[in-house]
Amino acid sequence: VQLQASGGGLVQAGGSMRLSCAASKIIFSSKTIRWYRQAPGKQREFVAGITSDGDTTYADFVKGRFTITRDNTKNTAYLQMDNLKSEDTAVYYCNIVPYLGQGTLVTVSS
Repeated sequence: VQLQASGGGLVQAGGSMRLSCAASKIIFSSKTIRWYRQAPGKQREFVAGITSDGDTTYADFVKGRFTITRDNTKNTAYLQMDNLKSEDTAVYYCNIVPYLGQGTLVTVSS
């Protein structure tokens, strides 16, 4: 199984960014996809998840700002991040249990 996260980079506070997680060698449509993040010096934390039925869950600190979606025809999940804050700076990882992608760095400048 391969999970490839992409779309990270540098953005100003208040801006938007969309992350992608492309999966291969897995029956993508039947899996729950989760995004996690890890900021420098902090533990990895849950950000958002989407089930095979499309049900979503979010950490309180991103509710109303981040949206997780999936496109099963492309074996890809997305994390739309709006109104970014400096505290959103972290490496973002996508997860399909028990696999974790390599991460993509998001840096939000204030």
